[in-house]
Amino acid sequence: MADKSSRSLIIYGDGCVKHISSSHVHLHHLVSRGCSGFLSLAQSPNAVFVMDFKFKHLWSCTMSFAGRLWKEDCLCFRTMKGGSFVTSECSKESSVSTMSDRFMGLKAAIVSTNSNVKSFGRYLGFTVLEFDNLTKDKPSFDEPLACELLKLLGFHGGETLETSEFDLVFVHLGCSEKVNVVKEEGVGNEVEYINSLVGGILQIAQPGSEIASRLHLSVVMSYGASVDDEDSSLLQLNSLKENSNLSLLFPRQSYTMKGANLLNNIRHHSPMLITQWQEAVTRKDMAEKFSFQDIKEKGGNLAIPADRFLQEIAFKLWKAPKYGA
Repeated sequence: MADKSSRSLIIYGDGCVKHISSSHVHLHHLVSRGCSGFLSLAQSPNAVFVMDFKFKHLWSCTMSFAGRLWKEDCLCFRTMKGGSFVTSECSKESSVSTMSDRFMGLKAAIVSTNSNVKSFGRYLGFTVLEFDNLTKDKPSFDEPLACELLKLLGFHGGETLETSEFDLVFVHLGCSEKVNVVKEEGVGNEVEYINSLVGGILQIAQPGSEIASRLHLSVVMSYGASVDDEDSSLLQLNSLKENSNLSLLFPRQSYTMKGANLLNNIRHHSPMLITQWQEAVTRKDMAEKFSFQDIKEKGGNLAIPADRFLQEIAFKLWKAPKYGA
């Protein structure tokens, strides 16, 4: 744990895992410096969500924002005119806890090209920012955008300001969407864009710098809706079949449990991949590639439920107790 509260930048590549290659050196370099693991997702819940599949991944990643809303698996969402989300009549809850309410006054912003994600962000109390405003009149997109994102967190000129506009900035990019902010020739998809953005951030947050010790950087990549049966058989978190006699001899992993109860709606394949880095705070594991197999074999974080991810981030920001403590 750091001696001062961290400030968090989360970059989420929605459906981007399959597009990562050996050429994305900054992503692999981040893995080699940080600690990697998985965010496990739930099977399709009983509730009906009126949104596309990839948006459910963002919901899985952020549903802890809404406090107790998920506990009864009866929450439905629908999009109203004007782009605001409201709970339907199937929910017994009358209101949603915002980010600030949920995490001790946490100031959070979200940057996305997806109108549904931006609407959902507003619903949960995020300040919604536009890529165009962050990159306006900038000659290139990687380091200047990295500078603008870090400025929002109070990192400027190689120093950490005492106060910042935001404690957490969430950058969402989806591989099924066009990234209008890409301006340099030769950058053709979202993974290349994320790779360059990570490179710009690492260039600024050099080891030994004040920024590196206060910035908690997370990069999350999901499979989106592109996983088929053949792929899912190769992307298993748990190598033992549930009906195997041997499974009774092994302890349950924590992501499959809630208290003393076994969770029945956990998906054991195709999790989100996550790597995190903050100098002298995160552990360094043996993983070297941003890939499922390398992280499974050499990663240090194993798997946690995706809906607990932000609780862990808020803990680093001194805005929440540690999950599992």
